[in-house]
Formats: sequence, C-alpha cells, structure tokens
Amino acid sequence: MLFQIDIMSRKPVYEQLIEQIESFVLTGVLNPGDKIPSVRNLSVELSVNPNTIQKSYTELDRRGLIYSVPGRGCFISDDALSILSSYKKKHIAELEDMMLELAYAGITKKQMYECVDNAFRKKGDQENDKN
Repeated sequence: MLFQIDIMSRKPVYEQLIEQIESFVLTGVLNPGDKIPSVRNLSVELSVNPNTIQKSYTELDRRGLIYSVPGRGCFISDDALSILSSYKKKHIAELEDMMLELAYAGITKKQMYECVDNAFRKKGDQENDKN
C-alpha cells in the first residue's frame, strides 16, 4: 500500500488521504480488520503534519470506515465496503445528469456504452450485463 500526496493539487492533503483509503477499500487493497499505518508513521512517510493525518483518520472514523483500538492502532471496519458502496450509489443521479449533458453535447449512446465497458474492464469485470 503506497500513499501518494500531490502537493500541487488544490485538494487538501487530508481529503487526498481519505480518498486513497476509500479507494484501497473499494479495490480490495484494504480489507475489514486490516491495520492502517499509524498517524506517526504515515506522517513521517509522507512528510505531512501529524494533525493532518489525524484529521483524515477522524473523518474516516466518523464515516464508520475505520475504528481505533487504544494502544493497537486503527483498523478497517467490517462495514467499510458496504458503507462506501451505499455512498457511491448516491452518485448515480449525478451520473445520469452528466450523461444527459453529454448527450446534448453530441456524445452518442454508443460512446457512452464504450465508456461504461472500459470502466468495468479496468475493474476486471468480464460480465457486461451484470446488475
């Protein structure tokens, strides 16, 4: 697991960390019960203020994606994947709005289907019609 911070990004470092941990959970790099790096270790590894790392971890804990065990560290929660899946499903309406804008801009249905197929191919999903 390799965290990367883009210092040129307009996105705050703590948000970059949250998104990376979410991505690690969604892609199976991190699984329920897996320990995540300590605030101190990640701070040193990324040369980032420990308070910034702690802010990320506090938000992840608030969302129910991680939990802490005093003296042992922070771990991925058992419900992390289902929480993220539910959260991501809320983006379907936004996606539909974006597709409508693309259709008005002249993007064809075939091009949109190809885009969807490419996304599932990158995920490694061979089944095209999976619901």
